[in-house]
Amino acid sequence: MKPTLIITGATRGIGRSILEKFLQNGFDAAFCGSTESDVLRVSEELRSVYPNSTIHGITADLKNKAETELFGREALEKLGHCTVLICNAGLFRAGGILTEEEGCFEDQINLNLGHVYHLIRIVVPTMYHVQRPHVFTMCSIASIQAYPAGGSYCISKFALLGLTKELREELKPKGICVTAILPGATYTDSWKPAGLPESRFIKTSAISEQVFTAWNINESACIEEILIRPLAGDI
Repeated sequence: MKPTLIITGATRGIGRSILEKFLQNGFDAAFCGSTESDVLRVSEELRSVYPNSTIHGITADLKNKAETELFGREALEKLGHCTVLICNAGLFRAGGILTEEEGCFEDQINLNLGHVYHLIRIVVPTMYHVQRPHVFTMCSIASIQAYPAGGSYCISKFALLGLTKELREELKPKGICVTAILPGATYTDSWKPAGLPESRFIKTSAISEQVFTAWNINESACIEEILIRPLAGDI
């Protein structure tokens, strides 16, 4: 049975890098993004590069529970099963708890935490009998280190790490590996306006390599956390 990947937030940045890494290694995949034009463009690009893989792009607003659940069901229907689930989609809005805009808390909790909770409840029960099943969550340095402008983002990422630890305990008897990814500043579009040299950041490929390696060794071991920081330290 061909291995399959379901990944959220994969039209750019870390998510796209991870998606391509698994496609390079023979996976079929279903991914989502929030903008239909981006999903269609990326789907076409990837199908031209990986013609031997089945690739399904799905548009979904993962801040919405119903759309999250629909994405999970549609991805499973198209792929037939899920070997690897990667909850990567996320949102960062700078601001303190006392100063951030109204709705900032709800949006970041719903996307950074809520979509993971709702998606794993749809997908994970179907993974009990596949070979080398694995769940990854995209946490952050902000899951272990608060900072003044972190506000609701830090809250959501601390909670996501807690969810991941709980899921790890619950799935041990099922033989499903669970891994939290905790990257520091990574060079993506969101960091380009900072004006810092690209060399100051983690490369997206460094994260995708580590994620694939964690899956590749999970027959005998489970890497519970992948903590990656820029070589020169946090930004």
